[in-house]
Amino acid sequence: MGKITDVTVKDVALYFLPIKTRLPLKFGKALVTHATCARCRVRVEDASGRSAQGWGETPLGVDWSWPSSLSYTKRLPVFEDFCIRLAGAWKNFDCTGHPIEIGHAFQQEVLPGLLQQYHPMPRLAGLVCLSAFDIALHDAFGILHQQPIYTTYNSEFMNSDLSAYLSPAEGSVSFSGRYPEDYLAKPAPRRLPAWHLVGGTDLLAESELTGAEPKDSYPVLLTEWIAEDGLQCLKIKLRGNDPEWDYNRLVQVGTIGNEHGVLWLSADFNCTVDEPAYVNAVLDRLLTEHPRIYSMILYVEQPFPYDLETNQIDVHNVSARKPLFMDESAHDWRLVCLGRSLGWTGVALKTCKTQTGALFSLCWAKAHGMTLMVQDLTNPMLAMIPHLELAAHAGTIMGVETNAMQFYPEASLAEAAVHPGLYQRREGMLDLSTIGGPGFGYRVDEIKRMLPDPVFGKN
Repeated sequence: MGKITDVTVKDVALYFLPIKTRLPLKFGKALVTHATCARCRVRVEDASGRSAQGWGETPLGVDWSWPSSLSYTKRLPVFEDFCIRLAGAWKNFDCTGHPIEIGHAFQQEVLPGLLQQYHPMPRLAGLVCLSAFDIALHDAFGILHQQPIYTTYNSEFMNSDLSAYLSPAEGSVSFSGRYPEDYLAKPAPRRLPAWHLVGGTDLLAESELTGAEPKDSYPVLLTEWIAEDGLQCLKIKLRGNDPEWDYNRLVQVGTIGNEHGVLWLSADFNCTVDEPAYVNAVLDRLLTEHPRIYSMILYVEQPFPYDLETNQIDVHNVSARKPLFMDESAHDWRLVCLGRSLGWTGVALKTCKTQTGALFSLCWAKAHGMTLMVQDLTNPMLAMIPHLELAAHAGTIMGVETNAMQFYPEASLAEAAVHPGLYQRREGMLDLSTIGGPGFGYRVDEIKRMLPDPVFGKN
């Protein structure tokens, strides 16, 4: 027997929103100049016939979730086509329950078969496409029951505890009688420290200016961003195949940060390193030659290939130097379990791996003493709100990464009119106080966003 609060998906609509970056975003081997956001609307209904609709949105992170020799222009249409296939599958998915239960069932029963038809598209890319629908389902459930969605992750609304989904790595941990609510920060903060992304082609000094930079009111140089936004946390994108460049980049950014009041750095290698000795050599040299900058590094993010099962690299000697966070590898709690056994000490959560999956990874990691972070997929518009809510409720090591205002600030003007503190950073912080109401608290009726015609479903 289910609960009277259980719902079923009844209708789906899907929209594509293209965006052009203000400046290129360089990470790993990729250079991003365009993005497409998938926005979807999901309508749910309970047993009494009451219905509500919710919204979800995710940037289709082509280069990040599907690294390949295939060009972006060949991979993006596959993402878009897969999203349309997912929309049809969701509309016909006859499953009843809480969004976590429905989302889990879809990932187990439907997603694998669809991905087989889109080989070689990897599971991570499939999750990115799926996430907008999953987020919208959670939003709709909260709206139907007039509850902020994070207040429904408990026994009052869920039919099963976490032991139905998660298995512990050791006997001292049990998920019996535990629900996601037990692992969430209480109360969730309404202000969060903001991490600024320093991409591989971002300009650091005036000598790097070419005259081709955008002629608008937004900062260009790193020093301008720090002054304008009061930044205290910088995430540095590295190459992972050029140790001299990576070392010098850390020194350059660290020196600028140290001179301008920045407190924390993180180093992101984006899956480009094959051997722990590479990371260790960069860190050890930094410790010897620039100990102050070394001390500013709060954690290191995902240096090694994200296919963790194929690349089971022992990383204990890296995490002995600095906390080592899984990102691309952490799209399933089972992979988090494997990563922990290999020496990873932290998990970078992302809503673009689905809200349901992020909650499972959050709970498993916290139960086993792993540290959390919430990382950005350059989330603009509606995508920003579940992203920040996850960070607030997760209890991260330090705030949240947020960089859409760097790379496409004009994209979110409609949403910023309602939620100004989410789309601009002041005194190094984000202000979540305008988020309110049921679901994710989008206040979508107040946002004057003109949508294109749907590619699936009806307006």
